[in-house]
Amino acid sequence: MTPVIAFGEALVDMLSSRLGDDTGQETFTPYAGGAPANVAVACARLNVPSQFLGMVGDDTFGHFLIRELKSHGVDTQGVVLTKEARTALAFVSRDSSGERTFDFYRPPAADLLYRLEHLPHGVFEQPAIVHLCSNSLTDPEIADTTLAIAAMAKRAGCLVSVDANLRHNLWTEGSADLWLVTELLDSAELVKVSLDELDYLRGGHSQEAWISQRLAAGVKVILITDGPNKVVLKGVGLDHTITPPQVTAVDTTAGGDAFIGGLLAELSRHGIDENWYQDNSAFLTRAVDIACRCGAHAVTRPGAYAALPTHSDIEALRNT
Repeated sequence: MTPVIAFGEALVDMLSSRLGDDTGQETFTPYAGGAPANVAVACARLNVPSQFLGMVGDDTFGHFLIRELKSHGVDTQGVVLTKEARTALAFVSRDSSGERTFDFYRPPAADLLYRLEHLPHGVFEQPAIVHLCSNSLTDPEIADTTLAIAAMAKRAGCLVSVDANLRHNLWTEGSADLWLVTELLDSAELVKVSLDELDYLRGGHSQEAWISQRLAAGVKVILITDGPNKVVLKGVGLDHTITPPQVTAVDTTAGGDAFIGGLLAELSRHGIDENWYQDNSAFLTRAVDIACRCGAHAVTRPGAYAALPTHSDIEALRNT
């Protein structure tokens, strides 16, 4: 199997006890999270070798995150501890359908201090699937590091995956830098965006024009998600829709990360080469169907790592 390497933020999700208009006493429960860390855990729980690269504070929450990653089978040799900043926190509120809003305690945060010199020696010497997201673009230095890692991985023959995963309130300006996010997306071969993110990123262009621009830039496969609605699979010779299982959501925090983790796990088993996306519409459709089941399972449980599925969990949703 091809290993999966996820780079970016690991943080603690402080999940509110309230749902919707609940007026009862509010408490917050800490759950290990962070989008790329979630993806690493999702792959490990599906028995795919995965590694997480990032930085956490040398504090209670940082050590908690490392323990949680290890407990799920993620390689943490590339996780760096620092005393220069604290581990990031995200306070998560949910509405009655489990959709969440975030209040981030970041910046400053330890994950923003990761630099190229922190990379483990020889990390990209063997073929791998390297996964990133836009939350590591919000400060200039971490943006430079993220774009450089994507370029290094691509030069080394890795398959680069990027989930837009826009969190506008992490950006100083209050909205994501469209051009910087697009630069990261165009460094990838596999891109995941939600329909809302696509509507933001395409600016004044049509969806079709935006997709064509990404394919022209070198992206091979684009996945467009829309919560519980159909997933659109676009690419060179690809144009399919896949319907996810219908479930009752209680917390959507890890839904997208479970989805992309499930897809990367299938790609890991399939193997990657320069033609991984060609003439494989049947394989990719099956892989996205499995990814949909992974996302559906995750939203039925609170938290991130704890909600990510195993093989038996996704088999249980096969006919849902």
